[in-house]
Amino acid sequence: MNDLDRITINSNQCGGRPCIRVKDVLDMIAGGATQGKILADFPDLQPEHIRACIAYAARYLDHTVRATA
Repeated sequence: MNDLDRITINSNQCGGRPCIRVKDVLDMIAGGATQGKILADFPDLQPEHIRACIAYAARYLDHTVRATA
């Protein structure tokens, strides 16, 4: 299974945002939380889910940035 396959988007869950608690996991990472802390707070997740959140964010932000004059 591709890590990104672990992320689902359903208009009836998470307000239509990508789910595995992507935003929660990314917020925790940004705040300095360790993988162990994230897994302790969300016992239904596995390390692969955390990698999927990071991969999702990387893909979401992967676009060309044009310099302004």
